[in-house]
Amino acid sequence: MMFQKTVPALLVGLSLVAGCVSPEVVASTDVSDESMTCEEIRTQRAQLDEIREEARKGKTASGKNVAAVLLFWPAAIGNYANASEAIEAANARQKVLVDLAKKKRCKL
Repeated sequence: MMFQKTVPALLVGLSLVAGCVSPEVVASTDVSDESMTCEEIRTQRAQLDEIREEARKGKTASGKNVAAVLLFWPAAIGNYANASEAIEAANARQKVLVDLAKKKRCKL
């Protein structure tokens, strides 16, 4: 009887953890950087803003994140670490793109 109550709770917990934010961690440089156009640089900078926003969601006390901490705290810790790594990587990429835009005399 205890097993019947535990399985649904476990499934709910796992589904909440699966819904946690897992933002992309980008590389700071790319082999095609030098051939990028100003428009491509602007597009990538906008994408970095989206990645940082998604990562910030992973670091806030949203309902999903609180539930993940309560139900499966190792996943929540991993989610927080991934979010921090994604923000740092996006910031490093942003610096590379700004420097590249200046070198190419693009309007920022």
